[in-house]
Amino acid sequence: MNPPLPETAQEEQKSSLVKNGAWGVIASVLQVLFVSLFFAIMARRYQPAVFGRFLVANTVYQIVASFSSMGLGQWFIRQYALEHDKRFFTNKFLKLQAGMGMVFMLINMVVALVLYQDEQIRVLCVVLGTNIVFDNFINAIKTLNVAEGEQRKSAIVLMVDGFLRLLVSAVLFIYPLSIVWLSVLVIAVRLLTLGIMLRLGSSSNINLLSLWRAPVLMADAKQLVLDNWRFVVIGSISIIYWRSGNIIISKMLTLAHVADYEVAFRFFSILQILPLVASSTIYPQFIKYFNSRDLSALKNLYKNIFVLYTLFAITTYVFVYVFADKVIPIAFGNNYPGAVSCMQQMFLTILVLPTVLLQANLIVAMGLEKLDMWFNLISLTVHVTVSIVGLLFFKELQIVNYAVFASFIVFHLLQDVFLIRKEMIMVRHAVLFYLVVVLTAISCQYGSAYIHPYLLFAFFLMLVVVCGLYFILAQRRLQQAVK
Repeated sequence: MNPPLPETAQEEQKSSLVKNGAWGVIASVLQVLFVSLFFAIMARRYQPAVFGRFLVANTVYQIVASFSSMGLGQWFIRQYALEHDKRFFTNKFLKLQAGMGMVFMLINMVVALVLYQDEQIRVLCVVLGTNIVFDNFINAIKTLNVAEGEQRKSAIVLMVDGFLRLLVSAVLFIYPLSIVWLSVLVIAVRLLTLGIMLRLGSSSNINLLSLWRAPVLMADAKQLVLDNWRFVVIGSISIIYWRSGNIIISKMLTLAHVADYEVAFRFFSILQILPLVASSTIYPQFIKYFNSRDLSALKNLYKNIFVLYTLFAITTYVFVYVFADKVIPIAFGNNYPGAVSCMQQMFLTILVLPTVLLQANLIVAMGLEKLDMWFNLISLTVHVTVSIVGLLFFKELQIVNYAVFASFIVFHLLQDVFLIRKEMIMVRHAVLFYLVVVLTAISCQYGSAYIHPYLLFAFFLMLVVVCGLYFILAQRRLQQAVK
């Protein structure tokens, strides 16, 4: 084990972690908020069937796009620290990502033609699929900024991107654009975002001339993908979890159900941002501790973040359960009454999602991405199987939401078993977590029948604050004892 870092160096690392995490959270929240407002305006200005077609096309594009980067972002972050010629390595990576984007843009068109007969859905799939090339390039630059600890650059550009998309939807208040022309404007915004990212939001080592000259041989690209194919699954699975639900709903239920599901997911996408961005920021720190064999620091960081994530999950779930019937009509209007119960059911998953993300990053940081890949595949299989089989017997949207929740429980259990065997956690740690999840869900679903929902939320909020303060004080006492 390496000697511990000096206190000043540890403080600098913590300060950098907090700053990057703060930038990432603020930017992502604002971007998702802007995009959610974009969808909210569309939901109000278009009929549910038209809105549903846009959502289906957007879902197809996002699923195909989730594969287009081949999941190489995490591999790049881990490999970047080991490369001597970082500029050469970065240019090859960016050029490879751009090429993959073009290939998968064509795949997106084929998928649309095979899955759907509706002409408008096909046209929207082709238009929105153009995003894949731009997304690949933008996400590659975001990955570079994470590796260099410069999330601030990406944050600013992506906030602008979200705001510009919001402005596009605001045009609907002035002129009733068709859904296709609105999609064309969205593509124009994405192209502008790419230009801004290249100009302001990327490393000074990047320029178009160096990218053009970067040698990327087909054999090298093929070997890279074959060597790191596990990251394809890991990198795409989060999109597939939710977007596959939209595809299944569109094929087995109605476009109105697709709209209800997407309205609920808009809120989910906002509230999952904090653990999602925090986990990606903590991931490089996990790698540092593991590579330096500082297992004590690794365990402490993991356990501290786990507690914070659990408190966040409880607060979020109770808030959504109590206020879902208020926030949906305010944001999306009164055309989506089914979205209220859908949102309450969907947010069961938030009780386990943050800690699943945390444990997945810990496992990948330990160099066990293959294991994480299998956990992802098993969980996705549970989700798809339960959804399809359940919908064959019960044509209800809740089947998909409960299938997602069940799949995340399976995912979490698999992670727990592994971490217990590696002595990263103890059995009582896992048992206590599931006990908290069960009690929270039961208290909301049955307690709300006897207690005013606002009082129920106030009780849980007070409980979370007390637990949070106790945890902070306990950590301070532990630090003082060590000193």
